[in-house]
Amino acid sequence: MQQDNPTSLRVPDPGVADLLAQDARWQAWLDVEAALARAEAELDMIPAAAATEITRKCDLALFDRARLTEGFQRTGHSLVPLIWELSRLCDGDAGNYVHWGATTQNITQTGDLLQLRKVHRVFLRQLGAILAALADLAERSKDMALPGRTHGQHAVPATYGLKVAVWIDEFARHVERLEQCGPRVFQTMLGGAAGTAASFGAQGLEVQARLAAHLDMPPMPVPARTIMDHLAEHIMALALLAASCGKFANEIYTGMKQEFGEVEEPISAGTVGSSTMPQKRNPFTSQDIMAYAAQIRTMVPLALEAVMTEHEANRQTSLMMRQAQNQVCVLMGDTLERVRILAEGIVLKPERMRANLDLTKGLIMAEPIMLALGEFVGRQEAHDIVYDAAQAVAVGESSFSELLGADPRFNQYLSPEQMVRMLDPTRYTGLSSQIAQEQAQRARIMAKGLAD
Repeated sequence: MQQDNPTSLRVPDPGVADLLAQDARWQAWLDVEAALARAEAELDMIPAAAATEITRKCDLALFDRARLTEGFQRTGHSLVPLIWELSRLCDGDAGNYVHWGATTQNITQTGDLLQLRKVHRVFLRQLGAILAALADLAERSKDMALPGRTHGQHAVPATYGLKVAVWIDEFARHVERLEQCGPRVFQTMLGGAAGTAASFGAQGLEVQARLAAHLDMPPMPVPARTIMDHLAEHIMALALLAASCGKFANEIYTGMKQEFGEVEEPISAGTVGSSTMPQKRNPFTSQDIMAYAAQIRTMVPLALEAVMTEHEANRQTSLMMRQAQNQVCVLMGDTLERVRILAEGIVLKPERMRANLDLTKGLIMAEPIMLALGEFVGRQEAHDIVYDAAQAVAVGESSFSELLGADPRFNQYLSPEQMVRMLDPTRYTGLSSQIAQEQAQRARIMAKGLAD
């Protein structure tokens, strides 16, 4: 299920909603039941023949959907009708060993994490594509000078490539966070009704370990149904990623305003921005990202509330966590697809960036002029001299260069020719180009690793 897409851009479905759909979840739960049976048979807790038959019948395609529907309607239980149908399908007495010793949350939480792990891999692949696109963008824009802005005002010159380097740095850390949290998040939980593993006898933790091995997941050290901090961590990591996505989109949204005009979203031919204003070229994709990212962040409090589970289990908090997981993951997949589209298709307007550098008629070069003058009179006195000229310009007395050129505190040390060179903003972008190039290389290496 994709979110509403008001643009004519084709936004591919990342497939996250399908991985979290009910049938996919049921099949994942059956996969856990099959793995449980195999683990128990290895420890002689159930007959090996029964485990083989259970595994053979853990295929949702074999199930009678009408019987399942009736069972769910009658019981109101999330798993029992599935267990009944699995038991009925099994030949001989194998059905008697289905779900042996387990409780519902053992199966559903572990199965859901199997699906979430697949979703997690989708996100990492998407981030790889985003980083590859940002690497190209950083190299393309590393020397495109534009005003660096602090507090919404012109500060010193920078390059667009430096902005891109910032995005790369953030997204690269998100990759690291997602990779690092994986072993903590995607764990098998099999502790029985209250986490004591009593239903499995002395072999309880060994059964969990073997189940985990079959599912290629680590076991929970303490298989308690109340432990949800690792699930909340995953949501928080995705919310932090969403914040960076929103930041990225907002920068493009702002830069696309006519007052800036430095970038534009990729807008397909025929896209209509307004039913009444034919001239509109609206930043729909950026707005989608910002809206989705905001919704993702609102799920963090719900996930944190779910961590506060009382006693040994509480259905309430399980439902809260699942709601947060579903909302966050579906929105995250759609968000990352749009981030990739923007990163790959953003239109840069270097001529407008350059024009914006000249909006303050040289004031953006106050810092390098102050530093040059400071070599003769000290930094503080140089600051005062340049400050006086800058503030006079701000109230419309004259131009920056004229005021400085007429000030004997300035012109006795620096010539008009030197001042002309110092007023060129393209000469004062610092290490912007170098940083952009370095981050482009970093992004390419990481993107390749995520694609392999």
